[in-house]
Order: sequence, then C-alpha cells, then structure tokens
Amino acid sequence: MSHSSIERFKTVTDRNVLALQEAKQAGVKVVGQYCIYSPLEMALAAGAVPVSLCGTKNDSIFSAESILPRSLCPLIKSSFGFALEDSCPYLAASDIVVADTTCDGKKKMFELLAERKPMFMLQLPQIQNAPALEYWKEQYESLMRHFEQLFGVVIGEKELRSAIAKANRFRRALKSVLDLARKKPSPLSGMELMEIAHRASFVPDWDKAAELLEDIAREVGASNESPFSASAPRVLLTGVPVGLGSHKVVKLLEDCGASVVCLDNCSCYKKVRLMIDESADPLTALASRYLDMPCAVMSPNPNRYAYLEELASEFRADAVVDLTWQGCQTYDVESWSVKKFVREKLHLPFLQIVTDYSPADTEQLKVRAEAFLEMLR
Repeated sequence: MSHSSIERFKTVTDRNVLALQEAKQAGVKVVGQYCIYSPLEMALAAGAVPVSLCGTKNDSIFSAESILPRSLCPLIKSSFGFALEDSCPYLAASDIVVADTTCDGKKKMFELLAERKPMFMLQLPQIQNAPALEYWKEQYESLMRHFEQLFGVVIGEKELRSAIAKANRFRRALKSVLDLARKKPSPLSGMELMEIAHRASFVPDWDKAAELLEDIAREVGASNESPFSASAPRVLLTGVPVGLGSHKVVKLLEDCGASVVCLDNCSCYKKVRLMIDESADPLTALASRYLDMPCAVMSPNPNRYAYLEELASEFRADAVVDLTWQGCQTYDVESWSVKKFVREKLHLPFLQIVTDYSPADTEQLKVRAEAFLEMLR
C-alpha cells in the first residue's frame, strides 16, 4: 500500500551516501558503528555523525572467506567482506570505527579490521550487575576522552545532554512507527518495518530522520488500511539482526501468509525499547541504558525473557519465530531456553530457523514455514 510519508522517507534515504559525503566535505567527522552497545550519543556529543556499517549482504561473504572460517556467522563475514572489498561507503567515510567485544567471532574479526581502519574497542562486560555497570561507565568515559583527543573537542555535560535528547527523539520516532504494528491487522508489513528501521540507521541528519519517521507514524497511524486480513497469524520474530539483504526469513514468513508484527532484534525493536533518562547523570544514564540490552552474549540473560513476554502481549503475537544465523553459537544455544519459555510461560507456538544469507535453502525453509503457519490456522 502506498503512503506518501513512506515514499518521502525512501526518497531522502536513497540519498544517504550523498548526504554523508556532503557532510564530510563540510568538515563533519563520521563515526562508524557495528553494534547497538556503541553509544550513538557519544559521537553526537563530539559533533560527529554516527552511522551504521554494512553487514547484511551475501555478496561480500565470498571475499571474507579468503581469510575468515567458512563456518563463521554470515553477519561477521559480510561485514569483513565489505571492508576487504572497500565496497561500504559508510565504512569508507568513517574517521573511526567503534566496536565492542560481543561474541568471540566479532572481536577477533575486529582485530583484523583494525589493520585497515582506525578502531576503538569497547570491552563489553557480559553480565548485567552493579560492578559491570561501573566498569562499562569507565569504558564510555575512555571513549569520550578518545573522541575529545581525536576530534579536538571538549565533551561536557551540556553536549551529552543535548546528544541524549536528540537520540531519544529519534528512538521515540522510530518506535512510534514500529508500534503501529500493534494494531490488528497491522497497517505495515514486517518487510516495511524492517526496511524503515534499516534505512533510518544510515541517515546522517538525525533531526531529519526523526521528522520523517514522525510523519510516517502520523499518516499510517491515521489510516485503516492493511496488507493483511484480521485472521493472518501474527508472528513475533526474535533472535539475530536482519536488514536489507538478510531479510529472506521475514519475506518468506509473509509470503506464506504470516504478518510479522514485531522484530525483536538489535537492528529493529531492541534499539528503541529504552529511552535514556535526560535528567540523570549523562554518563551513568548512557552506560545503564546500553548495558541493559538483552543480547544473547549476556550470561545470564534474563532481560530477553522479560522483554519477550511484554512484546508478545503488546503485539498480540500468535507465535514466536527465533531466527539464528549459522555459526552464531550464543543465539543458537540460547534458543533452547527461549523455546521452553515461549511454550511453557507464554503458551505460544515456537519455531527456530537456523540459516544464513544465501537463498540456497529458501524452498526448504518455505516448507517448514508453511507447515508451522498451517498449524496456527
């Protein structure tokens, strides 16, 4: 279905690369980021532009496998392949890349990437308690000092508070779009939700991005149209991140008749669930908000189950599908516990899909998806 606000959003985001190049020519610094544990606000407070980096395409994986193991997660291989090929304009424009030690595969890949690009590595604690928070706050303070030295700026409380407010506005705007799918039937498909979140992460003008997202929420929210019937099974997709190029499971589920109403992953809903307290100590508030992320690298990871229960209720999910990339050991192992929780606590049907970016297994996955959705009907 056509919405003028979405078409405007696509028109603007089609120019993301050009807009970033124009910002670079005007002297703006660019900070590339791979993970949502890297604080957007720190780059904004330094007067820089934070941008996501490429890692959702299958095309770059072949190049990466000349160095990385073939059994490694496709997200890691895709990200590194883009660097080897110098084919990601956002990475090329980055003055520095901020990365974090989430899984073992990523942190070892980042060591190789550091030979090609200036890097700052955040040493992520993998437990969410008070000592970990203090340590994580120290990591953020080190990043802040590094930015000050690298960019020749001073980042004070005023700059941090302004950056937090800007990032909160963006998150609220994106969340207002993603929350449209709480309606039954959803006015937007899961593919549309995924594409909007993906495109928004590359917009160099954060105020403009928030404005465009707010327009989408207003226009689509006032519409009673939907691409789905009210009886379409509502699927909550949890697990690994997806984006344009790694979206085959989202598309496959909807091609088979499901309505993907929530994408509970770090490329979509996880990055908007929590706002940052604008009245608290900025550095403490930043560290607390980001450490709270329910990634499978956390051990234990109780927040994931609490959020799943909330989301399943808020989006009125009929089933949960857990997407796992091949080679992603943290999410693959945790899937057993997620299945147990979904079936025994939420009393919902559950399906785990383990795949990669390649289209080779599409027909096989289609058979599984059709059987699962038929059971729901």
